[in-house]
Parts: sequence; C-alpha cells; structure tokens
Amino acid sequence: MNASPPADPRMPTPSPSGGDKPILDIRGLGVEFRTRRGIARVLDDVSFSLPRGATLGLVGESGCGKSITALAAMRLIPTPPGRITGGQVLLDGQDLLALPESQMRQVRGNRVSMIFQEPMTSLNPAYTVGDQIGEAVRLHQGASRREAIERAIEMLASVGIPSPAQRVNDYPHQFSGGMRQRVMIGMALACKPDVLIADEPTTALDVTVQAQIFDLIADLRERTGTAVILITHDMGAIAEMADHVAVMYAGHVIELGAVADVLERPLHPYTQGLIACAPGRRAKSHDDSRAPLVEIPGTVPSLLERRAGCNFASRCAHVMPKCRTQSPPETAYDDGARRVRCWLHVDAQTREVA
Repeated sequence: MNASPPADPRMPTPSPSGGDKPILDIRGLGVEFRTRRGIARVLDDVSFSLPRGATLGLVGESGCGKSITALAAMRLIPTPPGRITGGQVLLDGQDLLALPESQMRQVRGNRVSMIFQEPMTSLNPAYTVGDQIGEAVRLHQGASRREAIERAIEMLASVGIPSPAQRVNDYPHQFSGGMRQRVMIGMALACKPDVLIADEPTTALDVTVQAQIFDLIADLRERTGTAVILITHDMGAIAEMADHVAVMYAGHVIELGAVADVLERPLHPYTQGLIACAPGRRAKSHDDSRAPLVEIPGTVPSLLERRAGCNFASRCAHVMPKCRTQSPPETAYDDGARRVRCWLHVDAQTREVA
C-alpha cells in the first residue's frame, strides 16, 4: 500500500466510494465562535463527501465538531456569535454557502433534512404532529392542507406509528420518546430529501428503542434512496449503519474511509483509541474478550488555543518531535478513497502504525 502526496485543498474531494459524483461534497469548511475568552475555531478545513444513497458516519468525542459540521451545512450556525469562515458545501454541485437565504430556505427540509438530538425540544408542543409534518409539504411542495395531512398520515405509517390516521391529530406530549423520534424521522423524510442528517438520533432512548430507530433509518434509506449522514460517538452504530466513516477530532477530520477498512485497519492513533475503548471490542494486545476497555489518556485541547502541530500530540503514544511543531498534512491512500492526517503516514513506506 502506497501513500500518495498530500491532497491539494483546491482540488475536489473524491467520493469515499471512489465512484460517481457525490450528492454532497464538503470542502475546506471552517467555523469559528467569538466568546468572552477569545475566538474558538471549532471547525478547521473539514472536507468529506457523501455518495448518493450511502450512509456516512461522523464519529468522535463530544465537542469535536460533528454537530457544528451539520449545522454549518444547513446554514444554521447562529450569527453572531458564530460564523462560517470559509469552504464550500456542494449539494449536487451547487454551493449552499453562496445561496441567498430565501433560496436556502427552499433547500432546508426539502432537499436536505435533519433529525435533531432531542425530539421534545424540536417538536412544537402547541401543534399536532400532523400539522408539523404537513407544514414542510405545504411549504416546499405547494400541497393543500388536506394533501398535507394525507402525506403526514402516510409518513407516520411509514415510520411505524400505530393507527396513524388517529395519531396524526395528537400532540408531541402524547407520544413516548421513541415515538417522538419516529415522528421527527417522518417529518424529515416527508419531502423525500436527497440528504438526511441524523444527529445522535437515539440520544436518551433505551437500547431496544435505539436498535429500532437505527433499523428504521436503514430501511427508509433502502426504500427511498436518501443518502444519510449519521452523527454519533458510538463506533458500534457506525459498524452497523454506515458505508463510510469520517473520524473527527478537535475540529478536524483526521481519518476518512470505508467502514470496513477503518475498523479493521485504523491508521490514526486516535481512531485506534476509539476502537480499542468501544464496548464489545478488544485491544489488540489482549487475548481475553473480557479485558477492560482501554482509555485514551488526557483530554481534548481547548479550541480557544492556537497551537502549532497536531492537536492530538499531547495524547498520542506515537508522538514525534515534529508532531508538536508542525500540523500534519492530509495524506491520501487507495487512490484517494482513504485519507488520514498523521505524520506517521506522510511517508507510509518508512513507518507504519502497528
């Protein structure tokens, strides 16, 4: 396996599958927030692409930039205090960051939809779920109220809500947490979007309901052809759900590739640590399947600090002197289908991570 030269940030990011033109292509995305303590650079040169009909997992610790990436792609960053500092978000070749707000409103909920973490705060308690699902259909597709309610009933049925013709008139508080999340999925898919962003869609749900929600998203993706970005910190969910994975750390994508490749042969030390500390997986140094989980030492650096070198250097067991002084370039593998930001792999022929 040979490493190709670092990727030129001016060039298009290849689809992780190496196939056709992706439906969503994020290039060099940057976001910062102005705080009382200074400017926090929460995203820095984030690039990845989403193939049509595929699922891409965004994984990493809390605070690494996963949700901010999704909000930036939807142009929902609160301004002020936040702002998008650069990059492109190309939906089928059209840069969403360059659209007037009036045109962007036609994209949100229509061509790109998002499932937020907490359905109880995302659903309006003063309106029935039928009105809330139907609103997007009326706004984006010009449906009448009757047509919108019929579509809402259809979506409730598609996400497994019993007696949808009756439940369409119920309010969010009349549903359980798992049912509210199903309503959110039905709302997100009502206009048959090209891209569905699922931001921690099983937060606060029990394990059985989590499995049902993941199965539902996978089934709907198969039936509708909608491409999915799954945001999670759960490597098990990535293994089950995703075709490709982008590993994020401190505002950067530090590894990108097909799920099977990344899980079986992680290149970045941080990715190796995430996999080693995932429940149900063993560190390579242990033969006992009941061995304790291996933690990643240290903490994520403050995004308020402007530092030279690799953000993971203070926690990395393979750190070298230049890791502390020079930021690693992005190195491409396997004809660009796999990428990593790590000095260990800039010259893969001279040094590989065991």
